[in-house]
Amino acid sequence: MTMSTPIHDVFPHVRIIMGIVVGLGITRLLVGSARFVQHPGREKPSAVHLAWVISMLLMLAHFWWWEFWLYDIGDWVFSLYIFLIGYTVALFLLCALLYPDDIREYKNYEDYFLSRRKWFFGLLALVFVFDIADTLWKGEEHLLSFGPEYPIRAGVYIVLCVAAMGIANRRFHQVFAAANLIYQISFILRQFDRLT
Repeated sequence: MTMSTPIHDVFPHVRIIMGIVVGLGITRLLVGSARFVQHPGREKPSAVHLAWVISMLLMLAHFWWWEFWLYDIGDWVFSLYIFLIGYTVALFLLCALLYPDDIREYKNYEDYFLSRRKWFFGLLALVFVFDIADTLWKGEEHLLSFGPEYPIRAGVYIVLCVAAMGIANRRFHQVFAAANLIYQISFILRQFDRLT
């Protein structure tokens, strides 16, 4: 940006680019989920898969809300812009992994999901790394406003994602998916059901 560009004019520009990628992710999830209604005999839902689909919808909505704090950043640099694009691309790729173009070579969505768990949980762990960096970029005061739960949450999720990459047990994935949804909803309502 040029020196004559007001700093708060940068944020809407960045938000538009991020919004396009987030919108593509939401579209992917909604179109993929609509297949279960459109072709009930062909497409069979899986509880684990659907739990992660719902989780990603919440994560994208949460991300959009969370990024409102970017408005307070006074020193916009190109590296921050690229970082945010990378963060949103990682979120989109998670959505694309949940709903591939074709699953004919797999028995069902659960079989597909478990076969792609290393990619999915590797990307999800990366998203939590992005989240930590994003929070730090917004300032120490912003980070501290979430209390000790925030860094513990990020660390536990990264460890669980790394474990989930290597564990093929369906029961583990059912418990992880259900516990994730419950905790995610709780965290969002406790931390973000406000704007101040």
